[in-house]
Amino acid sequence: MHKTKLLFILFSILVYSCSTDDSRSGLTVFRYNEAANITTLDPAFAKDQTIIWAANQLYNGLIQLNDQMEILPSVAKSWNISESGVDYFFHLRKDVFFHDSPAFPAGRGRRVVAGDFVFSFNRIIDPKVASPGSWLFNNLRKSKEMPAFEAHDDSTLIIHLEQPFPPFLRLLSMQYCSVIPREAIAYYGNEFRRNPVGTGPFIFKMWQEGVKLIFLKNQRYFEIENGLRMPFLDAVAITFVPDKQSAFLEFVKGNLDLMSGIDAVYKDELLTREGRLQPSYSSKINLVTQPYLNTEYLGFMVDRSNLIMNDNIPAKEIRMAINLAFDRKKMIRYLRNNIGIPGCQGITPNGLPSFDSSHVFYDYDPGRARQLLASAGYPEGVGLPSITLTSTPDYLDICKYIQHQVAGIGIDLKIEVSPPAAVKEMKSEAKLPFFRASWIADYPDAENYLAMFYSRNFCPQGPNYTHFSNPEFDRLYEKSMSTVNDSIRYGYYRAMEKIMMEESPVVILYYDQVLRFVQKNIHGLGSNPMNLLILKHVKKSG
Repeated sequence: MHKTKLLFILFSILVYSCSTDDSRSGLTVFRYNEAANITTLDPAFAKDQTIIWAANQLYNGLIQLNDQMEILPSVAKSWNISESGVDYFFHLRKDVFFHDSPAFPAGRGRRVVAGDFVFSFNRIIDPKVASPGSWLFNNLRKSKEMPAFEAHDDSTLIIHLEQPFPPFLRLLSMQYCSVIPREAIAYYGNEFRRNPVGTGPFIFKMWQEGVKLIFLKNQRYFEIENGLRMPFLDAVAITFVPDKQSAFLEFVKGNLDLMSGIDAVYKDELLTREGRLQPSYSSKINLVTQPYLNTEYLGFMVDRSNLIMNDNIPAKEIRMAINLAFDRKKMIRYLRNNIGIPGCQGITPNGLPSFDSSHVFYDYDPGRARQLLASAGYPEGVGLPSITLTSTPDYLDICKYIQHQVAGIGIDLKIEVSPPAAVKEMKSEAKLPFFRASWIADYPDAENYLAMFYSRNFCPQGPNYTHFSNPEFDRLYEKSMSTVNDSIRYGYYRAMEKIMMEESPVVILYYDQVLRFVQKNIHGLGSNPMNLLILKHVKKSG
């Protein structure tokens, strides 16, 4: 189809709402809704899922992950790592081009070269840019004479680390590490956030903030599948309807192709108590589900040197008792329609190769919980001060369930509800003695979870919100980071997990699941443990 006709149809879609029928035009437009608004299309700020999903359609990095979380080439066709584990050599493709943009001479996108990655990565660590992804490169070689990022020639990029870090390749799959052209930053300045120029399967076309965002097919995209150039869709249209009930109705009417996750508003309408699709919908839509690298948990501040928290820190036996005092399986069944896996193991979620399903740290055992309370000096909870759990409103049902269950062994649990932004701020400033939290993997390696308990990562500089500190844990963590062999490293991971869970700075609630409701005419939309939206393989039939 001629490009001007495609643009006309897409403009109509934008103006006349998502119910516009484009099937008669022969165009294939993939539609989904973001209840939370997108604030930027600059990959340097791709810190939440809404931005990550959009950025993944517009940009590429050196490598990519498939649905099995295997590392595959992207702009880099191959790579090798020095024996020391600190030098990475990437060999780039020569057929990757930036999208056409007024930033380039004659508006024509040029070929990507190694220097573009040097520019993009240096921008991430530039304090003036203040990218939330700057931590990715905390382990770079520190030398004024020898740069950490080096373009040996147009097709060879070298990255020098200070110390070995086995998960580094997976870390490079994050959208922060996308390649962008210096010309676009010079041309658009701060307005690059709404004028993105990448190399991805789709090209930015239109953004009416808070209303709709449109991407068009990149006719020069470099990846081939079964002899055909991707992507197979003509366009992607994203709406921003904040009301989840309204978005659900649009999906049911067929005006949206994908609905991700489950909300209490329509949970029972779509799912049975066993977590299956209701029979009334099975002929109309498909349900795709799998383990999600997201661990939901409660965290205790355990740092007794924290003067603000010292009097509020429950003893280890009490933390263990809470872990044992509620039935996770019943919680998942009745509050989540069996969506999720009870968190009876550790912080590492199901879906990572180091996850050990055979090792149960805590299951429902109120008798053992009472024994622990008694050994702490509070038989049946007598004399035990009340404990306050801070949560956000969307998890109030789970918190109330736990409150009711722990009351059965004599623990008086009070619940304080605060807005998400306030909880996040107080948690990062170590001002909450007991809080609800979650950790979604930044990259698919258990190190990303275990780093939350490394003593050098105390918040606010790092993700150790509980201020957990254990010398043996730290020793094993550091040893694992110098171990290239996966099976040996996983052994260290499991030993670390055992130490941490026995000290109980956290109460694991459940491991989440990716849940995608998809229209029957959508084909090739996979699913992955990172819940990353990959649209370049998707086809849409009549």
